[in-house]
Amino acid sequence: PSESGFTTDVLALYDWVKARSGNSTILFWGHSLGTGIATNAARKLQEERGVQVDAVVLESPYTSIREAGANIPITKIYRQFPGFEYLILDSMARAGMFFRSDENVKVLGCPLLILHAEDDGVLPPKLGRKLYETARKAYKDKSKVKFITFPEKLGLGHDYISFNPELPALVKDFLNMK
Repeated sequence: PSESGFTTDVLALYDWVKARSGNSTILFWGHSLGTGIATNAARKLQEERGVQVDAVVLESPYTSIREAGANIPITKIYRQFPGFEYLILDSMARAGMFFRSDENVKVLGCPLLILHAEDDGVLPPKLGRKLYETARKAYKDKSKVKFITFPEKLGLGHDYISFNPELPALVKDFLNMK
């Protein structure tokens, strides 16, 4: 798998869905690694085809794969050793894996919803907040960018935001704003 391959796959899926959905709303929803793929595809669709996806929802996002790798709690012990950046972080760049959501959101114009649980033990919520601030700064229409956090007491962590019974209403409200 490669970053460009993932993006190409999403765009092919978008074309397939668009051909069959009539005027239905189509949004890109990415979770974790998929948030980088979603922003890549939305940006490519916009820049290369002049088409804007109806909305992008990012669940447990990060700013870039490099920053995610540097902040994942499991790497904390390894960060102190010489060679961590070269062996881990630089190897992703050498493999063409960047997933620069922070750069992608700067050029998007579609509604953008960022979801993050405060108790995410994989991708720290500070990365979701940073991505939100980057998007908010770049968007002309600030009302199109929304950040929702889920308190630690809900125990949603990295993987269970989609289990929150309030999520469908939150997303529906967000989509009705556009």
